[in-house]
Amino acid sequence: MARVFSAFRISLEWYLDRIFPCGWSHVDKRALGVIAKAILTGIAFLIVAGLLGIDPRLSQVAFFVVLGIRIFASFVFFGEYKLSWTRASSRSAMIEVALGGVCLGLYAPVLLLVGKATLAFLLLEWLVFQYLYNAAIFGYRHIYRYGIRPSKTVVIYGSGIRGARLAQQLEQSGSHVLCFIDDSAHEHKMVIDGIPIHSLKDAIVKIRRSQSLDTLIFALDCSSPERIDRRWKRLRSYFKDCKILPSTADSLRDRSFVNQLKDVTVEDLLARKPKDLDKAKISAFLKGRSVLITGAGGSIGSELARQCEAFGVRELLLLDHSEFNLYQIAEELPNAVPLMVSVTDKASLERVFEEYRPEIVIHAAAYKHVPLVEQNPVTGIRNNVAGTRNTIDLAIRYKAKKFVLISTDKAVRPTNVMGATKRVCELYAQNSNGQGTDIVAVRFGNVLGSSGSVIPKFKKLIEEGRDLPVTHPDITRYFMLIPEACSLVLQAGAIGHGGEVFILDMGEPVRIADLAQRMLKLSGRQDLNVVFTGLRPGEKLYEELLISDADLKTEYRSIMVTRPTSMPIDSLRKSIDKLLASADPLVELNRIVPEFDHQRDNRAAAA
Repeated sequence: MARVFSAFRISLEWYLDRIFPCGWSHVDKRALGVIAKAILTGIAFLIVAGLLGIDPRLSQVAFFVVLGIRIFASFVFFGEYKLSWTRASSRSAMIEVALGGVCLGLYAPVLLLVGKATLAFLLLEWLVFQYLYNAAIFGYRHIYRYGIRPSKTVVIYGSGIRGARLAQQLEQSGSHVLCFIDDSAHEHKMVIDGIPIHSLKDAIVKIRRSQSLDTLIFALDCSSPERIDRRWKRLRSYFKDCKILPSTADSLRDRSFVNQLKDVTVEDLLARKPKDLDKAKISAFLKGRSVLITGAGGSIGSELARQCEAFGVRELLLLDHSEFNLYQIAEELPNAVPLMVSVTDKASLERVFEEYRPEIVIHAAAYKHVPLVEQNPVTGIRNNVAGTRNTIDLAIRYKAKKFVLISTDKAVRPTNVMGATKRVCELYAQNSNGQGTDIVAVRFGNVLGSSGSVIPKFKKLIEEGRDLPVTHPDITRYFMLIPEACSLVLQAGAIGHGGEVFILDMGEPVRIADLAQRMLKLSGRQDLNVVFTGLRPGEKLYEELLISDADLKTEYRSIMVTRPTSMPIDSLRKSIDKLLASADPLVELNRIVPEFDHQRDNRAAAA
């Protein structure tokens, strides 16, 4: 069919070149539009005259009046003479119909009054002309598009409003949309602008018959990453490339959808998006309050800062000991107060509390990199344990209303120093509650794209053309997007009454080896491999989020809560003092956290 259109287009161009010796392509396209309007008006008059049995010579005056008003109106109203036939759309057709109606209203009274035409003749001629003119426009557009080889052939998953609009834009840019795929049964066998809609099963049959397919595009109006992941696995082998149109909330409405397409990333496939996010609850918790965020320059802290500002806090205090990190977030949020202070420096930290008196404290400052803390246990213990104790004690002393501790799944039955320190922090938070400040902790797994996490590391290695190191074939981790994790942290803080350790629903754990393979396939680097290097010191094979089966649900499915672990606070303070002063901190860690089994999984892997 494309060859037929191409031959017709070549013949048409040859014929136009004969009419216009200087070359028809050099003729003003607006002049061609006027000529087409004159020719089609004449044809419409001849057809209607024949149908009504009227001598065409009797309608010559009417012809010139109608043609003159149509040409005049096309220049005065709507700028219709500028219409690009190759980019015509349904809106173009509506403009032409509206223009025709205006013209009919202008010439009909005149011609009826002087007796040069009948109402039946004018109405029928108008209908025939509209049909011919729109048929000419859309016929030319179709010949133009399919008379040239498309730049690429694509399949769009999703036939909703955004998918249909994307298809239109792709066709205009020279691409050929083979078909839509849709999971809704009532959409199957239907057609959008000549493009069929298939079920996944029928689409695969059609795709297999196609000799060359370039791109699969996901344009689903509302879909979970799990759903996209399943479809991608079924279809990835048939396409050279895979892209995704951002969600309705993320897409820019004033930009072409084609320009917003992005490569499918592992974040699109693994993201865990909560369905019960309660923004009203978070807003009531934060709006008009003074909020202090420690570790505000980190991946989690900076996103918490952005969301707190978006929810209308009265005063936003950003505390971090890293000059560079603090500078970056302070530049992004110029209304916030940057405070370059370490949480281990209690005197400096107290001056902050004394001056600003924050109502809400969110403690995100911590060393989180397992191997580094394993190599520097004393520094890790001082920063995580002493820093958390300082911040909690000062929040209580200066009567903060709420304190939210950011914890980790590595605190559950820890096998490394970092996880054990965070469990100590959870214990101190739970047992310090009840002194006028509601203290809660929020525990979750890895966040996608955070500094030092596996995904940015893999991306960098792929760019450098290097194999991806994975420590063990069976190692798994939980993942969640940073913005969603931070929103749930704030929501947990809003519903907490003090003493709870909240746990975010992270979905199903992901094998890191599978993650590495997916990233290689998405990047098209089948020449690279996954290399197993052995567990690092203190690394766990499987992360856990729950300590016991006695954990409870909250009113939100995305947030659970553990039962408190009670310890005498004075005894716990003394134990922490011994830990900070000990020459052998691991022994003291084990006394505070009996379930701490240092490097348990390393020993099992080596056995």
